[in-house]
Amino acid sequence: MLAPTHLLQQLDALRHDATTGFVRLRIPFVVDSFLGWLAAQPLYPRIYWHSRGAERPEYAALGSIHTLDDPQQLTALCKQIAEAGADSPRYFGGLAFDPTSPGWPGFGACRFVLPRIELVRRGEEVSLCLNLCLDASNREAELAAAEQALQALRPAQPLPPLPAQPFVRSDSPDPALWRTLVEQVTAPDFQAHTPKVVLSRASRLDSPIRVAPWSMLAAWRERAHDCFHFGFEFAPEQAFISCSPERLYRREGRHLFTEALAGTIRRSGDDALDAALAAELLADSKNRLENRLVHADILQRLAPLAEQTSLTEPRILKLRLLQHLKCDIEAALKPEVCDWQLLAALHPTPAVGGAPREAALDFIRHHEPYQRGWYAGACGLLSRDTSEFAVGIRSALLDAKSVTLFAGAGIVAGSEPAAEWAELDNKIGNVLSLLEQR
Repeated sequence: MLAPTHLLQQLDALRHDATTGFVRLRIPFVVDSFLGWLAAQPLYPRIYWHSRGAERPEYAALGSIHTLDDPQQLTALCKQIAEAGADSPRYFGGLAFDPTSPGWPGFGACRFVLPRIELVRRGEEVSLCLNLCLDASNREAELAAAEQALQALRPAQPLPPLPAQPFVRSDSPDPALWRTLVEQVTAPDFQAHTPKVVLSRASRLDSPIRVAPWSMLAAWRERAHDCFHFGFEFAPEQAFISCSPERLYRREGRHLFTEALAGTIRRSGDDALDAALAAELLADSKNRLENRLVHADILQRLAPLAEQTSLTEPRILKLRLLQHLKCDIEAALKPEVCDWQLLAALHPTPAVGGAPREAALDFIRHHEPYQRGWYAGACGLLSRDTSEFAVGIRSALLDAKSVTLFAGAGIVAGSEPAAEWAELDNKIGNVLSLLEQR
């Protein structure tokens, strides 16, 4: 591998000058598969991020220079990133669905990582990057740690196939409890103060053989082209992966892009029938109400942070097995607004929590029988010039003996338990069929 050798030469040159602060060394690199390269590496954390849209940059990240795991420190981190020099550090990570909860072991309520090594694809160009944070007190130790990380790199390898094996499935909540929860939320007395709660389900698939997370993500993304693709493996025993259709926000300088994604109907595979189903979704009062509650809440939360906002009419977002109602929202941010304010304002959205936010979250905290953790969390990257977060839906948590799939449904007046349960099955159908075919 000549590329790490060239980075080692650049690293050696740093020993002879007084450069301080954040430094990113980079060289061109050739690799066929980012996920195959990532899976071959011995370093942790291992992180993958590819924004929605083939033209967007693709990242694979390894190791950690600095890890933030306290949501209260996000303010200082965002200010630090904003004041960076010529190169801005990129932090990859996320917030749990409910940052006030402890979150999953190994993930926590919040975790953002400044990686030691990044593989970056922009268009046709691929770069291997080495990151350092240098000051007078840590210079020799930092140079030595960077050299050690480079020497540990391994060539990309073919991803192992998904195992052919049966799974034993269990759902939490089960159908009986699901019916009870939906009936509670749709009761007139409850609707009078909380018109929407997004209830969710964890479907655990137990198996004696571990499913390789990066193999699963590679196969899944081939069935989910119009989505964000990302994964976090902070330690060898657990990984969280997602092919999410939903953007929380993208910030380019002071320009913000976000969306209201709520309202769902199936796809059939027949163009004429799909068009009829899309028309039905656009006309359906229950789904239009669900979407309206989401975009109204987002606009209200953006109002103190933006100089102006705009909203499109609902349109259809077509995925492989589903169609969603989607409204695009853009905003010109006030000059002093930082990412921590955007995260605090927008996460979690009514599309995954409900409306009003605190009343819906209170119901979820007290009634859902499992810990959501990073499911429906805010996952992405922070940097000075561009930050982007997706909502961690259409996601899975993998450990040594199981794969847990997550899905949610917005419960509003008129929601029926059986229909909403079927929607949950539709939402995990894409990845479930992938596993069941093996």
